[in-house]
Amino acid sequence: MQIPEHFTELSIRMSEALDDSGADKETVLERRRTYLLRELIEKIGRQLEGGNVECFHFGSQSEGTTTPGLQSDIDFLSSFKTYNIMTVWEDWKASMVNLLMLRDDTIPPQQYLLQVIQEDTPEPETSLISDMYVAKDTGQVLFSAERLKQSYEYLFKVRNGGDATRNGPSVSFVPNWDIVHAFHVLKPLPEIQHWIDRCRGRPWPSVHLLEAARVAPCFLVPAGHPDSDYKREEWRLSPNLIERMLMFSFNMTQIKCYILFKLIKKSLFAKIVGESITSFHCKTIMFYTIERTPPSLWCEHNLMFLLLLCLHVLKRWLRLGRLPHYIIEGVNLFDGKLSKSLQKRLFVYIDSLIRDNLQDVFYINIDNIGCRLQACSMRYIVQAGELRGVCLRHSIRLLLRFEGCEMLVVRLIELQHRQLSSHTTFEQDLKYVIYKFYKNSTNVILKSAAIEWIKDLYALHISIQGTSYLRLQNVLDSENIRRVQYSLNSDVASSRLKFASMLYCGGHLRAAVRVLKDVEGRYHSNVKTVCGCKKMQGDRDLTVFANMLSGNTDNEFSKHFTFCVKLFRQESYCTPFILLFEMNRNISEEEVAQRNIIEKQWMDTAEVDARPFLHYLQYLTYGGLGERGNQLNALRFLESYIGDERSWIHMHHAETSINLLGTLL
Repeated sequence: MQIPEHFTELSIRMSEALDDSGADKETVLERRRTYLLRELIEKIGRQLEGGNVECFHFGSQSEGTTTPGLQSDIDFLSSFKTYNIMTVWEDWKASMVNLLMLRDDTIPPQQYLLQVIQEDTPEPETSLISDMYVAKDTGQVLFSAERLKQSYEYLFKVRNGGDATRNGPSVSFVPNWDIVHAFHVLKPLPEIQHWIDRCRGRPWPSVHLLEAARVAPCFLVPAGHPDSDYKREEWRLSPNLIERMLMFSFNMTQIKCYILFKLIKKSLFAKIVGESITSFHCKTIMFYTIERTPPSLWCEHNLMFLLLLCLHVLKRWLRLGRLPHYIIEGVNLFDGKLSKSLQKRLFVYIDSLIRDNLQDVFYINIDNIGCRLQACSMRYIVQAGELRGVCLRHSIRLLLRFEGCEMLVVRLIELQHRQLSSHTTFEQDLKYVIYKFYKNSTNVILKSAAIEWIKDLYALHISIQGTSYLRLQNVLDSENIRRVQYSLNSDVASSRLKFASMLYCGGHLRAAVRVLKDVEGRYHSNVKTVCGCKKMQGDRDLTVFANMLSGNTDNEFSKHFTFCVKLFRQESYCTPFILLFEMNRNISEEEVAQRNIIEKQWMDTAEVDARPFLHYLQYLTYGGLGERGNQLNALRFLESYIGDERSWIHMHHAETSINLLGTLL
């Protein structure tokens, strides 16, 4: 196929436009790193709760194949390892829920039924002993996909009083998340082996990738075929991990081509067929195109020509009326998604798009791609309020760090609440946690996830030890203080403020002043708060993170973010007196019953925003030293901060801050 002459220049400009939209290599890798770390943090959290569960972030976020304008959902899958999925009878295991994969000529490709096998003997279950079970007309007892999804909907409604959102196999209670509960399939499957055999001898996928795919688990997700007689009971086989391996093997030109394909899908195709073409359709087209294209072609200056090849592949499948699944044979991805009439309409549009040499890419409105391409000097033309280039990329990376740490805070709150309300001592639990982390830290990424947990738990452990010293009227010695210092660099302020509070309560007022001055020096005007309890409207806007940079592109977390200061009842002797009232909010059982799970987790704690707590501690400390002028200055700063509307986006516990101010007036 002849490459149009102007495509080389257009390819370079498109590549630069995608870079400026957050599809550059550094941002792609940061997005991957963040979501893989989040995946491991969630896995560790579930294991500490006693669950035998694997957790995964699949889709464009963990692949790094998205931009802010695409507004991609977060795909999350959790897989139960307490269930044994059998492919043959020899796979049966005692004392487990055994489910045998069934399919025959009446069941569509990729779909399976799960027959329940008894736990104490390798014989079929005959009784409906669980709400998840249904009886087939043959008498076989099946584990129902629909019943599982209904159970999660009901559980969410009971716990939170709201309705979950369904989307295919997903039952989600979090906006913009697709949450799927699935089963691991650890045994080799003929569908996967057939694909591996088909791919052998090709430049892509590589031999190493195929070998890894051979041993990678697949998943059974609760989704039936739309035309099946058993669609409520059926489970769909999903090779998500293999697809992730394929995506991670993409070079940057392939990633940009895929992102551009999705931009066209959302901006141009949507006008013809709505949302009937999905990102998975685009991904499948990319797989077929890469497989059949010489690797040497995948260079930046060929980007538009490569996109043209992808459109030709899609056009061919539209003409045939079927888009085969790349891995699992016999599956038509147009079924239930794209009707015959919509296929014809899309075919006509793509044919026109190809004949016009892709001129419609100038009308892509997402991420201002069209405007950037049309600008004569695209690097220097800035629209009002638009973030561009380096500023946008660093803002995205800060946002990723923020959301990752926010998730860690939420999981820590759950763990700390459970540990500190348990009958065992916190020290015992901490040893168990560290052992779990050590056991699971088999590679660099796992070690990073473990360190994030240990760092915060160790800081809490030291603080509780400090309160024990003060409760026994012991003096904090140099060893106590030295151990506290290990946890001071986790963020801008919160760890140092807890240290200052410990020093103040222990009578070390001069030392407390030095720590508070250090915090004040670090606390520039654009420090952002990370809170696990409350979300503020607009606090995820990329302009917020752009303002935080203030000409400095360093996105190191500890220089830009602070956690809220959380004080447990076990830390009461390190807590200023007025905050002890915050730890006694569960007045009656009736009141407790009205709170949801998240609210119950912080009823027994005092939680305050870092900046107001800084000035409050300054007021107390200077007062203790008799320095009235400095004390009044601290009061003025506290009043000014709480009264300034610009501060509200950083205040997650405004009522507590106002209470602190009220005690001083």
